Amino acid sequence: MDFDFLLVKGHVIDGTGNSWFRADVGIAGDCINSIGNLNGFGAKRTIDADGLIVAPGFIDIHGHSSYSVLIDSRVESKIMQGITTEVSGNCGTSPAPMRGAVREYRQRFMDARLPEGFVLNWETMGEYLDKIDEQGVAFNVVPLVGQGSVRQNVMGFEDRKPTKDEMKEMCILTDEALRGGAWGMSSGLVTTPSCYADTQELIELAKVVARHNCVYCIHLRGEGETLFNALNEAFEIGKKSGVSLEIVHFKASGRDNWGKTEDGLRMIEEARAKGLDVTIDQYPYIASSIGLSALLPPWAHKGGNDKLLNRLKDPEFREKIKNGPARLTKNLDNVMISFAKNNPDYEGIRVTEIARLQDKDPLDTVFDILLAENAQVGMVVFGMSEEDVERVMRSPYMMVCSDGVGVSPRGTHKRGKPHPRYYGAFPRVLGYYVREKGILSLQESIRKMTSLPAQRIGLRDRGLLREGFKADIVMFDPETVNDQATFTDPHRFPKGINYVMINGRLVVDGGEQTREIPGRVLRKQA
Repeated sequence: MDFDFLLVKGHVIDGTGNSWFRADVGIAGDCINSIGNLNGFGAKRTIDADGLIVAPGFIDIHGHSSYSVLIDSRVESKIMQGITTEVSGNCGTSPAPMRGAVREYRQRFMDARLPEGFVLNWETMGEYLDKIDEQGVAFNVVPLVGQGSVRQNVMGFEDRKPTKDEMKEMCILTDEALRGGAWGMSSGLVTTPSCYADTQELIELAKVVARHNCVYCIHLRGEGETLFNALNEAFEIGKKSGVSLEIVHFKASGRDNWGKTEDGLRMIEEARAKGLDVTIDQYPYIASSIGLSALLPPWAHKGGNDKLLNRLKDPEFREKIKNGPARLTKNLDNVMISFAKNNPDYEGIRVTEIARLQDKDPLDTVFDILLAENAQVGMVVFGMSEEDVERVMRSPYMMVCSDGVGVSPRGTHKRGKPHPRYYGAFPRVLGYYVREKGILSLQESIRKMTSLPAQRIGLRDRGLLREGFKADIVMFDPETVNDQATFTDPHRFPKGINYVMINGRLVVDGGEQTREIPGRVLRKQA
């Protein structure tokens, strides 16, 4: 038979964790048809993979391209680093459910990040996924339902326990989203309104997720001084609901907390030994990224952005924040503005430097920037240690993620100075941590990018180079692969990623984009 593609002479690392072997790979349609010595077989196109690693396409278990896939279906920063599938809707925020009032709210407060004329015109998870299908997308989309989004639809930004009827309604909305194709639930317990949920509320929602045999991706309630308490809360949710837990972007943030990953990993190992199904993921950087408003305590966000903006104008509110926990001011030296639509000159500059130039108190600088930007400001926080990053990376149940958005170095999506993980997370592991530092073997790093996340989320025909599996494949040069994006110059594609194939079609060919959009929405069957 003739194949559509024949990849010859490559070093195959199949995603299992086994060492490489030399083999040819035959692709027919959207599937891997044959692996082995395929001399004598023909193909519409033969690619010489001599000197390249041939691996399963990378699965980004923690991404944030839920909206960007509709703005620019090519998701360039993702596919150029070898990502063929993204799990989106993380950290408690998903595009669905989105009822009328919530849709109006998001349309107003996401305007800084949405192109002019872009309309949010769906309500349910199924309708949102249909919209992606209609438009097309370059990579495969695995959606989650956000616990914060569910809560916002029922309770807005109220900081209280739900009534019995409200709890029932949130469970129904979660169930509907899972039946509509979501693969699990996420929460972001440091952001509003997700953080207003107490443990029992999360347990009730997690029970719904468990009934669907889905995963709960939890952004812990604390990743610094309260890390251990936050871990225990996650374990309690897992035990009492029966849900499988994915602790996202596991870290110890803040200099005073460096080293806590050692005890944190020990706690996770003990929980696993007792039968709790819990795993973690990580991006390979010492800086995190979130909205600037996350510096403010949860009570400051009560009622949503309108109320927050009014409070920011109040001198008494400002003094209350200034006289609050010292940690708010202690770490501002480590905070860099990454996105400010109305003040692009701030991008790439530390808050304390902006304050110095303006002769202001650093917190007043934060308040004023938030006001000027309608509270839609991105920040990067340099808060982790290299030792912790490497310790977490070595964990056998850790998966690599980007925690990034699919963006572009040109057009609508070239905005701000985003975290370099948007462009370089996976190549950085392969180049810096595998080749240069030897933290992981090449085959183990690929397992953490492919079969491990596929197994975690429940993808049965992706994540391995195996006959009959979907032809999601990345081919890279192990001697040159690395990230090139930096915190001051982030819109740079990585090097060494030669070919990327999704569902049997090339999206990266010889290091260049093809502009194909062969991705699919992957709906979990209820």
